[in-house]
Amino acid sequence: MHTGATYRPLDTPIEYLKGVGPARAELLQKELHIFRFRDLLQHYPFRYVDRTRFYQVKDITPDSQLIQLKGVVDQFKVIGERRRKRLTARFTDSSGSMELVWFQGIKWIQKAIAPGQAYVIFGKPNFYKGQVNMPHPEVEPLSQANSQTRAALQPIYTSTEKLKTRGLDSKGLYKLTQALFQRLSPTDLPEMLPDTLRQQYKLVSRYEALRMIHLPKSGKEVRAAQRRLKFEELFLLQLRVVKMKLRRHELHKGVIMESLEQYFNPFYHHHLGFDLTNAQKRVLKEIRRDLLSGNQMNRLLQGDVGSGKTIVAVMSMLMAIDNGYQAALMAPTEILAQQHYQGIAEQLAPLGLRVALLTGSVKGAERKQLFADLANGDIHLLIGTHALIEEKVQYHDLGLVVIDEQHRFGVAQRAKLWRKGTTHPPHVLVMTATPIPRTLAMTVFGDLDVSVIDELPPGRKPIATHHLRDSDRLRIFGFMKEQIAEGRQVYVVYPLIQESEKLDLKDLQDGYESVTRAFPLPDYAVSIVHGKMTPEDKDYEMQRFVRGETQIMVATTVIEVGVNVPNASVMVIENAERFGLAQLHQLRGRVGRGADQSFCLLVTKDKLSNDGRKRIRTMCETNDGFRIAQVDMELRGPGEMEGTRQSGRLNLIMADLTTDGPVLEEARKSAHQLLDNDPHLQAPEHAGLRQYLLAQKQRAGFDWSRVL
Repeated sequence: MHTGATYRPLDTPIEYLKGVGPARAELLQKELHIFRFRDLLQHYPFRYVDRTRFYQVKDITPDSQLIQLKGVVDQFKVIGERRRKRLTARFTDSSGSMELVWFQGIKWIQKAIAPGQAYVIFGKPNFYKGQVNMPHPEVEPLSQANSQTRAALQPIYTSTEKLKTRGLDSKGLYKLTQALFQRLSPTDLPEMLPDTLRQQYKLVSRYEALRMIHLPKSGKEVRAAQRRLKFEELFLLQLRVVKMKLRRHELHKGVIMESLEQYFNPFYHHHLGFDLTNAQKRVLKEIRRDLLSGNQMNRLLQGDVGSGKTIVAVMSMLMAIDNGYQAALMAPTEILAQQHYQGIAEQLAPLGLRVALLTGSVKGAERKQLFADLANGDIHLLIGTHALIEEKVQYHDLGLVVIDEQHRFGVAQRAKLWRKGTTHPPHVLVMTATPIPRTLAMTVFGDLDVSVIDELPPGRKPIATHHLRDSDRLRIFGFMKEQIAEGRQVYVVYPLIQESEKLDLKDLQDGYESVTRAFPLPDYAVSIVHGKMTPEDKDYEMQRFVRGETQIMVATTVIEVGVNVPNASVMVIENAERFGLAQLHQLRGRVGRGADQSFCLLVTKDKLSNDGRKRIRTMCETNDGFRIAQVDMELRGPGEMEGTRQSGRLNLIMADLTTDGPVLEEARKSAHQLLDNDPHLQAPEHAGLRQYLLAQKQRAGFDWSRVL
């Protein structure tokens, strides 16, 4: 296998770089995971300071970042004892003066700086009791600064307190990078993007991009470097997911399902009872195309709460049943499986199909009979929880599986499911009500085809969302009473965060008591549901609410993925600032199921953080789950969003999915074109890319074996 001598210099341990040595190397490894030369190259600056610009003391504001000034340093004083000991000095320019402060290296600084001389100082100013000062500034004689040919743009690197004590602050890391580039030549960083691709997108070479990102001569160079490095990062990532998708199509052929005559068409034309939205029709066409392609379908169906995903799933399963195959629908919880079963069995009753339910509650002789009927093909559609993929569950001929809420369903379970097909793996449709921004879906779920239902059925009224404070409690209770008087029901939800379960349950109990005081028997009845209750007690309370025997349900987030109660039109979320945006949106989706106007009241404490304020404001401004998901990604970062943390694919250093959508689109298109023309990268113009990927594989990075 090609080891690639050209890669060796970058594999050199970091301690062999001039200015590092064993002690500093150990710190760099622990603090920044910099083990080799290549790791230092990928420790990119997070911003740049224009060292041609000089500020004056009078220009400094509380918002000032890193700045440099020219002036005289004098009046040194040592103040305090032991740990409180600090050195101060006065810095003066023609516009005014300020204090400089050092807490470490006092003796060295006293020797290095001559009082009354002119210096250039550089650092971040502070305001303390209305007075400006600058802690630990970089100081160099004015004569030296003028004579030096130093970079106009100085890169700023992240560092840590421990590294700073060993001289590896941002400036120290910059010196190491300069030393590294003195040892590297363009041949040490060979080009791996094909020339045609670089020319098409006007990208600088790999060597130039890395030189410009660390040692730029202008802002224009920084922008050119960033564009190249972002494209490269996203292109490699897309190459991987596109290849996985193509490989799946190669390895896993799918059964072709042509017929729609016996069940699908009669259901659509005579039993549906309402018109599908254009978005639902579009998604059904996409699924139909997959089922006719001869490839195994692996499609992610995204749609907001209430957008009508379930009916699309039902009609997809009818396509399979029409062709003599069985279908299965897997839900994340027993209560949701029961709800799907009741709704779907009723919808399909006129067709004479047998729909069955399999959960942990189905036991003994009933379970045995169900297994037998499933194996001999008497059951057309099976609905259940993870019980559907147990070893004992044998299908006659499973053709299509719908998975509700994909992030609760792992890769290992999906593999078990594939083995349930007799001749081919079943087609898979994964549904989620957690909207995922397009850039994130293309990255994390790039090997799935993505369908989106982006339109709500007609007649759905947007949920009116209002922000209220704890001090508005009487108004909130008054509004709840008005709604109950009109025959509506109300959810009151409290946060439940694992680390402080005792505190949270106390919140819930206190809340329940204050609600029952304000809504006393016999005029009102209140249910309570939380995670510490037995499943039987939980189900009993839920069913009382469903039947309308209680008007208010006080609950923790166990209702986030829960029952459908069309009569519940008010959602009160207590301590709303403690919930993430995705969770707030999911909770709000519990109401608005009926024809009446529904309301969501977000109740918070009086003081909110900036992020908290933005979350609440976003919820009040829009009902659009995709807009909410985009803001959520901007606030939390893509790696923290539901279902992506464990994906292992968001190893992005330069690119940012919240802002680099256009670059991602270009990278994906290019990856598709390249692999369509040369699936195994055998063409001479792809030799550099192939060698780069093989070298990456050797270093045990990504598993590129599936690509090569």
